[in-house]
Amino acid sequence: MGLLDQLAGQVLGASGAQQQDSMPRSALLTGVMGLIDSAGGLPGLLRKLQESGLGDQVASWVGVGANQSVSGEQIKDALGADAVGQIARQAGIEPEHASTGLAQLLPQIIDKLTPHGEVPDNDLLQQGLSLLKGKLFG
Repeated sequence: MGLLDQLAGQVLGASGAQQQDSMPRSALLTGVMGLIDSAGGLPGLLRKLQESGLGDQVASWVGVGANQSVSGEQIKDALGADAVGQIARQAGIEPEHASTGLAQLLPQIIDKLTPHGEVPDNDLLQQGLSLLKGKLFG
């Protein structure tokens, strides 16, 4: 199991979500990283989600309280069918499975990348490494 699989497993396990072997978590996590990159970083992705009508949900993911859930349909509407379709193709799954997986994964990843309820200013790679370090080494 690679580091991305471990991270995705820990994130999904922490949320109590069932882990499905048929869902290539590492490919979905790679898709999330691609979404963040293509949006110009985490702030760009957050802005896109907020502008798509998910402002309350995004605020809960960034904040220190409980994360509000979203549906796969809401994620598809916010990100666009083309983006979800591309992630699905890369993961080798149907688009509806990708949007459902992203709906489970995005809140947890954003929550982990925004410690103390704030979007850090440092680059995504540093955030990811810090997150992995904390999860793997304690």
